[in-house]
Amino acid sequence: MSRGFTLIEVLVALAIVAVGMAAVMTALSSSAGTVFYLRDKTFAQWVALNQIANLRVSGQIPAVGDSEGDIDYAGRKWHWRQEVVASEVPGVERIDMRVRPADVKGDANSGWYTTASGIYGDAVAGPVAGSPDWGSQGLMPGPGANTGQNPQNPQNPPAAGGPAK
Repeated sequence: MSRGFTLIEVLVALAIVAVGMAAVMTALSSSAGTVFYLRDKTFAQWVALNQIANLRVSGQIPAVGDSEGDIDYAGRKWHWRQEVVASEVPGVERIDMRVRPADVKGDANSGWYTTASGIYGDAVAGPVAGSPDWGSQGLMPGPGANTGQNPQNPQNPPAAGGPAK
């Protein structure tokens, strides 16, 4: 007499397969959602860095305070918020740029996909007391440093094998 599977055994096997497939589909869906979020987060970072670079290239000192706007990038509309804060160093300002997709809702402090910070300034500093003089320590070429040039004839480097005599 041949024996096969009973209807109950087949139904139990199908239930186990269905639960397993549901778990696989949940994992795949979660993974796809993470990929899309990370893609958007990367684009938001690029938008923020581009906005900071545009401010630097413009040559105009940004006004201290907050401003915001929208920009199209990578086939999508992005909302940015810029905060410019004066620093303790005269002529130097910190720029904080926050970005999120325009269709993502949030307020001034939440919902942002990224925050990038940059510095804008025209401050120039001279040597600070106590800082090393790199030229006199032979780390940077300075007057009298051995640069490999023949001091009598700068166009003619010394012969291989030693300094010029």
